[in-house]
Amino acid sequence: MSTEDPRRRIPRTDRVLADPGVVAAVGHLGDAAVRAAVVSAQDRARNGEIAPEDVVDAVAADLASRRTSSLTPVLNATGVVVHTNLGRAPLSEAARQGLLDAAGYVDVELDLDTGRRSARGVPARQALLEACPAAEDALIVNNGAGALVLATTALAGAREVVISRGEFVEIGAGFRLSDLMESTGARLCEVGTTNRTHLADYREALGPETGCILKVHPSNFRVDGFTSSVPLRELRCLADEHGVPLVVDVGSGLLGPDPALPDEPSLSEALEAGADVVIASGDKLLGGPQAGLLLGRADVVQRLARFPLARAVRADKLTLAALEATLRGGTTPVAAALHANPQGLRERTEALAAAVGAEVVPHEGRVGGGGAPGVPLPGWAVRLPEATARPLRVGHPAVLPRVHDGACLLDLRCVPESQDGVLTDAVAAALAEAH
Repeated sequence: MSTEDPRRRIPRTDRVLADPGVVAAVGHLGDAAVRAAVVSAQDRARNGEIAPEDVVDAVAADLASRRTSSLTPVLNATGVVVHTNLGRAPLSEAARQGLLDAAGYVDVELDLDTGRRSARGVPARQALLEACPAAEDALIVNNGAGALVLATTALAGAREVVISRGEFVEIGAGFRLSDLMESTGARLCEVGTTNRTHLADYREALGPETGCILKVHPSNFRVDGFTSSVPLRELRCLADEHGVPLVVDVGSGLLGPDPALPDEPSLSEALEAGADVVIASGDKLLGGPQAGLLLGRADVVQRLARFPLARAVRADKLTLAALEATLRGGTTPVAAALHANPQGLRERTEALAAAVGAEVVPHEGRVGGGGAPGVPLPGWAVRLPEATARPLRVGHPAVLPRVHDGACLLDLRCVPESQDGVLTDAVAAALAEAH
């Protein structure tokens, strides 16, 4: 009878690290993480939890379950299309490929023909101009807030930015656009009231200390009732009279008018109405990566591009690549969700409900991301017990439902149809755990 200690058969660390699969994992997980997995498997073998001969397989299984990022992929079943807490716009397949293409060395500031330095992000800028012909030039920075700060700082400096009181906007996490602008030295000149601002209010405020006129679309709230605001074309005439630039922040990133969102302004409409420069986000209705877009008159955009702050807020190569691919790559997931076929959504919802023994209820989705406040996206949802919400969130895959009126609601508007089977399995598992 053999008395050999089975622990002697546990493979040494160097032998496990030499396994081809383990070697490959070092490349994307890092040496420290891989060594930790090896030590863990060896300890399990010493404790008798696994056989010594299974150490390599245990390491491989452990590494296969790990992600290179701690961010967890989520199936968005809330019905909110541009969900800020989920990273806003999900990227298109074209944009994802663009990120991969740009991950290594790329000619982001190099002319390969001459071998000399070139302008940064020219292809993305060109794609943006082709998508919005009303603009003479464009500049891409890191995000919408950065674009606003750059425009007001470069154009107004320490002078006044004239803005309607009804357009003071607070964005996520308590940040206010007014605070952002004042942080760089600009002075805000408030005109009008919360609900009514007239052309005369702007006219009385303009003077030698005026740096620019700023009009902000109140994208994340709505004021109804006894209201009044000044159309852009009238502000254009007033800006010309006083020789000051007119800056418009439309926020959402909608390139052109969309019948589904009739009250949401677009970049092209603002430019055609006379804006010198229009500001928008790239990760909202445009459906691309986080970016700040500035489009407008060539002389104004070039002035912004030459301003020192432009260097601090410039977009990186990954953003430029993903934005270009978004603009050239056809329909985005955001556009598909906003214009989802109602009958198709209902059939998918009914199929999920039938598979898990639940009921279908009417449900209104939302645009989200500070876009089209109050505009409903009519649809349906699968109604589950509220107790299934947490198992869905912490399951594999993670599923984010909407919890409302004591129920867990699953709206399939933002769930790719290719994931319906995965979602069905996740719901079945959550129901089993909840019971």
